[in-house]
Amino acid sequence: MAPIDVEKTIEELTLGEKVALTAGRDFWHTTPIPRLNIPSLRMSDGPNGVRGTRFFNGIPAACFPCATALGATWDTELLAEVGSLMGDEAIAKGTHIILGPTINIQRSPLGGRGFESFSEDGVLSGTLAGHMCKGMQDKGVAATLKHFVCNDQEHERMAVNSIVTERALREIYLLPFQLAMRICRSACIMTAYNKVNGTHVSENKPIIDGILRKEWGWEGLIMSDWFGTYTTSDAINAGLDIEMPGKTRWRGEALAHAVSSNKIPQFKLDERVRNVLNLVNRVDAAGIPEGAEEKSLNRPEDQALMRRAAAESVVLLKNEGNALPLKKDGSVLVIGPNAKIASYCGGGSASLAPYYTVSPFDGVAAKSQGEVKYIQGVYSHKELPLLGPLLKTEDGKTGFTFKVYNEPQSAGQDRELVDELHLVSSLGFLMDYVNPKIKSMTFYVDMEGYFTPEEDGLYDFGVTVVGTGRLLIDGEVVVDNTKNQKQGSAFFGTATIEEQGTKELKAGQTYKVVFEFGSAPTSDLDTRGIVAFGPGGFRFGATRRVSQDELISNAVEQAKSAEQVIIFAGLTSEWETEGYDRDTMDLPPGSDDLISRVLEVNPNAVVVIQSGTPVTMPWVNEARALVQAWFGGNECGNGIADVLYGDVNPSAKLPITFPRRLQDNPSYVNFRSERGRVLYGEDIYVGYRFFEKSDVTPAFPFGHGLSYTTFTRSDLQISTVPEEAKYTEAGEPITATVTVTNTGSIAGAEIVQLWVVPPKTDVNRPLRELKAFKKVFLQPGESKTVELVVEKKIATSWWDEQREQWISEKGRYKVSVTGTGAEELQGEFEVGNTRFWLGL
Repeated sequence: MAPIDVEKTIEELTLGEKVALTAGRDFWHTTPIPRLNIPSLRMSDGPNGVRGTRFFNGIPAACFPCATALGATWDTELLAEVGSLMGDEAIAKGTHIILGPTINIQRSPLGGRGFESFSEDGVLSGTLAGHMCKGMQDKGVAATLKHFVCNDQEHERMAVNSIVTERALREIYLLPFQLAMRICRSACIMTAYNKVNGTHVSENKPIIDGILRKEWGWEGLIMSDWFGTYTTSDAINAGLDIEMPGKTRWRGEALAHAVSSNKIPQFKLDERVRNVLNLVNRVDAAGIPEGAEEKSLNRPEDQALMRRAAAESVVLLKNEGNALPLKKDGSVLVIGPNAKIASYCGGGSASLAPYYTVSPFDGVAAKSQGEVKYIQGVYSHKELPLLGPLLKTEDGKTGFTFKVYNEPQSAGQDRELVDELHLVSSLGFLMDYVNPKIKSMTFYVDMEGYFTPEEDGLYDFGVTVVGTGRLLIDGEVVVDNTKNQKQGSAFFGTATIEEQGTKELKAGQTYKVVFEFGSAPTSDLDTRGIVAFGPGGFRFGATRRVSQDELISNAVEQAKSAEQVIIFAGLTSEWETEGYDRDTMDLPPGSDDLISRVLEVNPNAVVVIQSGTPVTMPWVNEARALVQAWFGGNECGNGIADVLYGDVNPSAKLPITFPRRLQDNPSYVNFRSERGRVLYGEDIYVGYRFFEKSDVTPAFPFGHGLSYTTFTRSDLQISTVPEEAKYTEAGEPITATVTVTNTGSIAGAEIVQLWVVPPKTDVNRPLRELKAFKKVFLQPGESKTVELVVEKKIATSWWDEQREQWISEKGRYKVSVTGTGAEELQGEFEVGNTRFWLGL
């Protein structure tokens, strides 16, 4: 398609057409104007893969390790490769705009979407995000940095007022956006749900027009988060280009009236339209047709990249006595709740249907040459495990039938079938489910399948709904979640709690399971203040009841004599999910007891934790080998096994601090909304900045990670451009060169970290701050010279609230270079004159 003549088109557009362009057509598409050859653009989540247009029954996709895992790689080249593949996936899904990466700061371990963000540090997060965006946009698709800004908790996220000093806003929360744009100016920005200092960001003119547009000179498109628009005139005048999703709530006739009454000047509306048209021209080069069919890739080279990303994200936290790597020819006992499930991603808008998944057990079994045994040990589900994959259809397929009607079940034989699907997962969010035969938002679904249990016993069944639901077994109602419903946290906080029921079942006997569902309007929940994401959602699950103590005792007994033991524990997408902040840092009930008791009888047992954010580890002193494995994407299990067996030498470093206990984290007394506000009382002392300033010892510090080999760092040299040269277009670089040597017998990668220690002045500053990093791969005995470059103003400045500018103060600054192990190199450089500056 020929590029749009933007100015000519703006002249030709009617007021109604201009208004239409400033809001989505539907959940995932912008509004087209066929008369003027303006196409509809498609958007898709998100942070760790490209889902396509369907939450419900979607086309499978590549799922990468979660952002915290990618943050742990500290690898800009890998992030660019990941971004490039996401670009390919977007093209396959007919997607012009990827809604990611997420670069909010992890100010608390409890944040429900913490796994979506790279780090607690703006330099690490912004640098990685910039390279990921570049990988995406080199393919011609648009990247979207989000959520701008301070969207760091889920509790009352649409209503909460984030009260934050201007200094912390600049030095901590805006910094990753600023640094990412120095590497790659993303085509789009998504505004956060929350308020910042009293005003919702989507209508916060000082932030989105003053800082983003004018100070940083950014010219892309600004969209709201989904349902994150709260006004008509204020949002347009502040600079919000598109309200998402459609159909509009705040634009349409209201916006046309605001323009005609001069509440919004015509030129302001034209600015919004101009940004939409410029984006159309920008993504046109990718050649993605309007309304394209969604396809899958799943190429062998893509699988290899995902496996490499999973393995390179694994952090070796402890390895006393070289307990790792494991022996491939030895037998191994695999224990734990995360062993046979693939915790491949967190919950919410980051989730997607993967091409395939590899569980940790599958990865270990494929890698081991010896006998591999498994025992459950304990369960860690928050809600009962999904029943769908255990069901069979009448013709023997795995899963169940999904039959849709306009009439309720009580209508009996008079109902007309309007849609029928075959599903496997008994978890469905219907936010983007549509069928032209459905007459309204109120409709009904019968889901039918057959269950044949393998063991006798009492079985628990659970139902969670956005709407209403009854679970029947052979015609008997076992769970009724249709009346007196109670609010829960699932489905972005819109669902009921899980209602449960029980039934005694016999092994080998086949039971007919029917789940009767009514869409969201049939619910009796009070939904005032809750955003309704479409027509509803459902989840039904089941498991045989067994005591936790029995499970743990069985595992301990087998671990006593096992040659090698691996415990897989952690969290899942139920525990870490959008719409809900965790209540504690603890592992699910029973997990700590399992780990402690196994370590008592087999101290060499390897503990592998999967989570997107820190967890408490009361058994950590007893564990000799401890691995942090995150949510690892499609290749999760293979990536973990590659590290456990030594085919990949671990190189990852923690992108977040792991506190010993929740009370030690700096936001402890100021997390969650209280009467509609949250005070960022820790100010600039987020993450490691707090732990080091307060001399609080964490369980594992930011930047920590071990290797199967050893490294030395030597010959640190610091060079700067003479200040008389002033600032060039490229800035005023500080260059640190250091020689890194692999002194061990195994090839491996080192991550060199450059920190700057400020001089003492009359302003409190962190003891040190990360300013640059680089990953380097070395053969045994090999040495390489690593060069780290950072612009002097970025390395030295803090935000002066009186001048409302960055200040680089004169004085002598120390440089610290660290990596694997405790060795630290020191140098220094001087700033001869105090300077003030603004911009990128």
